[in-house]
Amino acid sequence: MADDQVHPVANPDENPKERLDRELGELLQGLRVAATGVQVLFAFLLTLPFSNGFGKVGMAGKWLFYVALVAAALASICLIAPTTQHRIMFRSGLKEIVLRRANGLALAGGIAIAVSMMCSTALAVEVFLGAWPAVFLAGGIALLSSYLWFVLPLLTLRRHRRLPQLGQHDR
Repeated sequence: MADDQVHPVANPDENPKERLDRELGELLQGLRVAATGVQVLFAFLLTLPFSNGFGKVGMAGKWLFYVALVAAALASICLIAPTTQHRIMFRSGLKEIVLRRANGLALAGGIAIAVSMMCSTALAVEVFLGAWPAVFLAGGIALLSSYLWFVLPLLTLRRHRRLPQLGQHDR
């Protein structure tokens, strides 16, 4: 793949403070994009029980809805938390902690988004096409999101031997 080419991760003249500022800025910008998407999904899910056809949804569909709603709420919390924490801890000298925590929350939010998308899609498909198409589609979404969001980046890091060590900042 063309994106597997190794490029320098930072300007060699960048000092540790500049690197930290850049990394935190990049992470917060990515979280803005993800948070907006999950908030739209969350808002849609909040309106679903009030629609006319929701009463016809079976128990399996209601459980799919429940899991999707809770996962969207958790994703929203995880993706908004780094911005709030950054504001509270602003100019405290703890930017490294904010960055590490934000990274973990972003990963947790990504998992929650995947679960919510999987269950939301399964609910819609289950209503229109039945249980088996919903199971296959939900499984496909789970596999694809897991691969693209988590497995592929980890494989790429491993291939280039750049897996960060616990307790160390990437260089």
